[in-house]
Amino acid sequence: MSAIDWIVLIATLTFIVCYGLYKSRGQKNVDGYFRGNNSLPWYAVGLSVMATQASAITFLSAPGQAYVDGMRFIQYYFGLPLAMIVICVVFIPLYHRLKVYTAYEFLENRFDLKTRSLAASLFLIQRGLAAGLTIYAPSIILTSILGWNIYVTNALIGGLVLLYTYSGGTKAVSYTQMGQMGVILAGMLIAGVMIVRMLPENVGFTDALQIGGKLGHMNIIDFEFNLKEKYNVWSGIIGGFFLALSYFGTDQSQVGRYISGKSLGQIRIGLLFNGLVKIPMQFFILLVGVLLLAFYQFQQPPLFFNEVETNKVLQSDYAGEYKKLQETYDAIHTAKKEDVEQMLKALKSGDDNSIQMLQQSMQSKSQEITELRSQGMALMKSNDPLADTNDINYIFLNFVTGHLPIGLVGLLIAVIFSASMSSTSSELNALASTSVMDIYKRNLKKDGSSEHYLKSSKTATLLWGIFAISVANLASEMGSLIEAVNVLGSLFYGTVLGIFLTAFFAKWVKGGSTFYAALVAQSVVLYCFFFTDLTFLWFNLLGAAIVVFLSIGISVFSKRQHK
Repeated sequence: MSAIDWIVLIATLTFIVCYGLYKSRGQKNVDGYFRGNNSLPWYAVGLSVMATQASAITFLSAPGQAYVDGMRFIQYYFGLPLAMIVICVVFIPLYHRLKVYTAYEFLENRFDLKTRSLAASLFLIQRGLAAGLTIYAPSIILTSILGWNIYVTNALIGGLVLLYTYSGGTKAVSYTQMGQMGVILAGMLIAGVMIVRMLPENVGFTDALQIGGKLGHMNIIDFEFNLKEKYNVWSGIIGGFFLALSYFGTDQSQVGRYISGKSLGQIRIGLLFNGLVKIPMQFFILLVGVLLLAFYQFQQPPLFFNEVETNKVLQSDYAGEYKKLQETYDAIHTAKKEDVEQMLKALKSGDDNSIQMLQQSMQSKSQEITELRSQGMALMKSNDPLADTNDINYIFLNFVTGHLPIGLVGLLIAVIFSASMSSTSSELNALASTSVMDIYKRNLKKDGSSEHYLKSSKTATLLWGIFAISVANLASEMGSLIEAVNVLGSLFYGTVLGIFLTAFFAKWVKGGSTFYAALVAQSVVLYCFFFTDLTFLWFNLLGAAIVVFLSIGISVFSKRQHK
């Protein structure tokens, strides 16, 4: 990066961190540290909730996901608006009335301590691992650009987040997220505009979308019902609904964001705002990936986007074979570029026969390129069995660092850093609050002072930060990060959601029945993940359904046994 890019990056991040620390100064008790003294307006709640979900994984991986797989990932979010309505009606009034520090506090009042501890523990496992992924995502940037050691980079990113999360608690998290979301939205809009402006003079925005469509990447909606298919309308509305319901309704990293709102009305407005804006925002981010695909039809992309792995194989005994693949790739891309140019002419003249013939030719060449990439990845694995051969997370980064002008590179990298910091800070704050309020205070030390729990909360924040950095060091083998983080959540969210649904709607069911039903549900979900082809979005419905129906069944059976 140039000196100007470094200035833009450092100035942006410094301002955000200092602003958050300034707005959260004077935290003297655990209420202020975890609930911000219930002082946040609706727009702070809405932006904080949105920023928590929109991690660096979203902005690094989502454009690459659309570049490789098209727009169908957008269906994953179709259940979110409905989930927000349910949360506003059912979850929020209860949390607000009980003045809880964590979502799991409610479960002890409704069931018992062991059920509360189980739900809290499942959250801690899932969110602790996910925090590592959100640290790892921006670490790719510095590792790729500067050749830094990935472990040192992970420690740097994690330490920067810990700086203000440790000091300011939830208020620092929420106020920094407001600035971070502003940088994120502006940066992604600029990236989309720049891609279109950098297309050839005779190619515009609609032309780029048509190219993406002919290459099969404008596949937004799929109505086919298939339990083995990851993304379709049904998995998005049904599975996505249960995932969003669990994430926003029971995940402390989100609950902690909105319980700090000024009032019940402010919290509801903030969440409904998120429900309305999230799908259009995610659609645009994916669209950037399709525009990037169109851009790379005219500007040749690398055979493999991860330059670190490419350089390793070029310095190995497999260099000659890889260079031959590169030569073949260059020739195919040139021929494909000619097809694309002819396709645009055919589209403008309405020549349907030529359009169909050229589309087949373009797709055939895309398959050839895919095969060449697979062969290149095989060479990388032969040279280094531990090589990271999934480059989805590097596609957007390659464009930013290789094609954007000076100044904008720093801004776009600030976007990715900001997104990572926003999510990671929420996660660390939530992990600390759950560890202290649900596990430590209720199981280990029940009679501590407010000052003791505040000190314990800061210690927990520090320890979870160290844990997350450790997980980040193992994250390179997880492929597409945006998929990995959602798969990870789906392994646990269904069970936790089932516990809450039973608590809300099956008033006669006791804690013991729910506890054992949850253990069975979690075991079934893990079995399905490791030993079946069921796609991950359905795990949320499966886990929740097992907990609800099995807990009711156990409760009914127990009553009959005692008669």
